[in-house]
Amino acid sequence: MESLFNFSTKMLESERYNNEDLKQALAILKQGGIILYPTDTVWGIGCDATNDEAVNRIIHLKQRAPEKGMISLIDQPGLLNLYLEKIPDMAYDLWEVSDKPLTLILTGGKNLAKGVITNDGSMAVRITEELFSKTLCQRLRRPLVSTSANISGEPTPRDYTQIDDQIIKGVDYVVEYRRNDVIPATPSGIIKLGINYEIEVIRK
Repeated sequence: MESLFNFSTKMLESERYNNEDLKQALAILKQGGIILYPTDTVWGIGCDATNDEAVNRIIHLKQRAPEKGMISLIDQPGLLNLYLEKIPDMAYDLWEVSDKPLTLILTGGKNLAKGVITNDGSMAVRITEELFSKTLCQRLRRPLVSTSANISGEPTPRDYTQIDDQIIKGVDYVVEYRRNDVIPATPSGIIKLGINYEIEVIRK
């Protein structure tokens, strides 16, 4: 997995985050709060993906239909078996060959908040290699919700300056790291793997 998303990690290695900023974000997450933070793609609203109350707060803030589920970030593939009944080999292959962050929708989600898993029992997951979000996942020791920082149906913000005040005021902590980064970000690709390994490209 070392080759995953090198473009993002190399870009950010010179931008070391502030440890106090990380500690503040982590403390909020552990208390069941929600944060606004930079990810390996666009800015995201995040919480402990196993915390029902926190997930419901994000659903309410985004005015999002709860049955849609939400993307979760993890920091290493070895954790996948804790949250999925079965991981097809094809999933690892797709992550390995992807040249940008890739979210996979996989069947058999488990041990996560109800609002993270969709009505059909699948979950959307991405392995982050971005510095800040990866470290958050490591220290939280839980999957981290990563849903775009916008009201449902509104355009996805491409940098911090485009995030609506309603979102900023609705979270418990706004991360300082990368607020001044104005390089336009793009959402991840999304591929759904069916129960019989059918492939459906949701977003390129």
